[in-house]
Amino acid sequence: MDGVTHASDRRVGIGKAAVSASGGIHLGSRIVLDDEFLSCRSSVRRFRRGEVIAGAGVLIDMFARVHAGVVSASTMLPDGREFIVEIIPKSGLIGELEVLRRQTLSLEYRAASNCELHFFEGRLLRDMYASDPCFREKVFSRALARISELELRIIANAASSLQSRLASTLLRLSAVYGKDAANSGDELIISQNDLAATLPASREKVNQCLRRLREGKIIDGGQGKIRILNRKALEACANGAVSVK
Repeated sequence: MDGVTHASDRRVGIGKAAVSASGGIHLGSRIVLDDEFLSCRSSVRRFRRGEVIAGAGVLIDMFARVHAGVVSASTMLPDGREFIVEIIPKSGLIGELEVLRRQTLSLEYRAASNCELHFFEGRLLRDMYASDPCFREKVFSRALARISELELRIIANAASSLQSRLASTLLRLSAVYGKDAANSGDELIISQNDLAATLPASREKVNQCLRRLREGKIIDGGQGKIRILNRKALEACANGAVSVK
């Protein structure tokens, strides 16, 4: 893969696209860890925006930590549309639960921006999980928190208008991008296709909502970038208090 610059020992399943046999949606819990693996030996790999990092349906024995940039985790809906289940920020892990469970990946991971990932042997995670009760507790607490967040998103999406869902998604992505010190969170690097896949909704309807938000001076930008101009107004749209027409 052209995006890999620092490692020639590519492992099976990393950087290789594959199709999920089940086609189902797996809400993989994220474990965000700050310091546990920073001192461990890793291979550093860089990916360009849009490149596949790891494909669904592949058995791997490595996991990765996002060092810079953001990564999307997606699956295919029964009607053939892509559904981006999650955007993984800096310090997030990829493949950690699959490594612990010795399962195949359920989602496809792509670079949502130019990004750098640090890859670690799966045995490091399993050894820490087996020997460190505090680490096991952190794994469980993070998994439960992530499941709770995803449940709230599903409930909110079922009861909200597309404009409200879009505003909520932009605010959530703003928090993700804001985890990187180089980004204030006001500028989002995301294509309209990916934004539509995140909701999920048709690109045409998402474009209409984005146009209304631009006309209302709430957001700005183009060509894969969205800039938040009026955060309070965007929050009001997300809460359904204001409808931009």
